[in-house]
Amino acid sequence: MKAYWIAQVDVTDPEQYTDYTQRAPTAFALYGGKFLARGGRCQAMEGRETPQRSVVIEFPSYDQAIACYNSPEYQQACAYRKGVAKAEIIIVEGHSLGTDEA
Repeated sequence: MKAYWIAQVDVTDPEQYTDYTQRAPTAFALYGGKFLARGGRCQAMEGRETPQRSVVIEFPSYDQAIACYNSPEYQQACAYRKGVAKAEIIIVEGHSLGTDEA
């Protein structure tokens, strides 16, 4: 079953943040990640204020999404994000089609 990496990011240093955005996609590709949304327009309808960037990445499985986050490749890229952006990242397992559960 597919899984989704959902990130909401507020960037404080856009120039240095590009060091992260240039490196992280390599890790995502290694684990089958595919960008579904990446930094386009967004509007918070409830909850916290609208983040500067919202990102949704689809992975073939929950285990691959978790493995990507914990991988040396992503952690190396992540080091460029820390200190120049505040990120909230969750990984959620997809829903089976054909059921009525929310």
